Amino acid sequence: MSHTPAAPRAARPARGAPARRRPKLERLGPLPWIAPAVLLIALVVLWPVYEMVHTSFLRISSSGFVRGSAGLDKYRKLFGEPDLGHVLIWTVVWTLVVVATTMLLSLALAQLFDQQFPGRRLTRWALIAPWAASVLMTAIGFKWMLNQTAGVLNTAMTDLGLINGPKDWLGTPATAWPWMMFVAVFVSLPFTTYTLLAGLQTVPGEVYEAARVDGASTWQTYRKITLPLLRPAFLVGVVINLINVFNSFPIIWAMTHGGPASATSTTTVFMYQLKDTDIGESAAMSVVNFALVVVMVLVFLKVSRWNEEEG
Repeated sequence: MSHTPAAPRAARPARGAPARRRPKLERLGPLPWIAPAVLLIALVVLWPVYEMVHTSFLRISSSGFVRGSAGLDKYRKLFGEPDLGHVLIWTVVWTLVVVATTMLLSLALAQLFDQQFPGRRLTRWALIAPWAASVLMTAIGFKWMLNQTAGVLNTAMTDLGLINGPKDWLGTPATAWPWMMFVAVFVSLPFTTYTLLAGLQTVPGEVYEAARVDGASTWQTYRKITLPLLRPAFLVGVVINLINVFNSFPIIWAMTHGGPASATSTTTVFMYQLKDTDIGESAAMSVVNFALVVVMVLVFLKVSRWNEEEG
C-alpha cells in the first residue's frame, strides 16, 4: 500500500533566534496611501480652522495690522451684540424651513421621476438647470425679478390687478425671508432629488413584487419598504443640506446684503458684516458658526441613529 509523502513543514526559527523583521513600508500599513489625503485635509480644513481660532484672540486694526492679544474680549463683544439673538433665531428658522421643504419636495420629485411617463428624460434634464447655474447668478436673477421699479413680478401683478402698486419685496423682512427661502429651496432641489432618486433605483423590484403577493397596500409598501430602504440616501441629503443651508451666503448677500441692518442676516452673513468694523470679532463669530455647524450635524446623526440598521 503506497503512501503519499507528507509536505515538508516550514522550519521554525530556533528558540531564542531573532524574529524576521517585516519591511518598513509594510509596517506602515495603509499610511503611505492615505497620507496625501490627510495632508490635503490638514492644509485645506485644519489650518484655516486654526487661523480662524487664533485670529479671534487678536486685536487687529481695520488695515489688517495685529495690535496684540485681545484675550476673550472679542467673544465678550460678540455676545454683547444686540442683533446676535435675532440672527441666531433666524438662522435656525432659515435652516429648518429650507431643509425640511427641500427634502419633502425632493422626495416627491424623486418618486415622480422614478415612474415611467412621457417626457421623463426631458424633465430630468430640466431639473439640472438650477444646479448648472451658479447660486450667485440665480440669486441676482431673482433679485432683478423682484425689483420694485422694473421687476417682472411687480409689472405682472400690477397688470393683473393683484396689487395696487409696486411692492418692495426685498425691502422688508416679512417678504424678503420667504423669497430668499424660495430661492434656497430652488437651488437645493436638483442635488437632493437626484440623491433620493439614486436611492430609489437601488431598491430591488423583487421586494415590491413580494409585497404585492402578500397583499400590502401602496401606502404600506411605501412606508414599510421604500422609506426604510431609502434611509441612507435620505440621511446623506439631510446632512449635506444642513451644512449648505446653514452656511448659505450668496443668496442672502446678493438679494438683501442681510439688511435692513441685520434683519435678514444669518450667522454667516452677520460674520461678514462684522468684518467691516472688527476683524477679531468677525473671527469670533466664525468660530461660533463653525461650532454650531458641528454640533448641529452631530445632534442630527445621533437622533437619526445613522449607523444603526433598521429593525
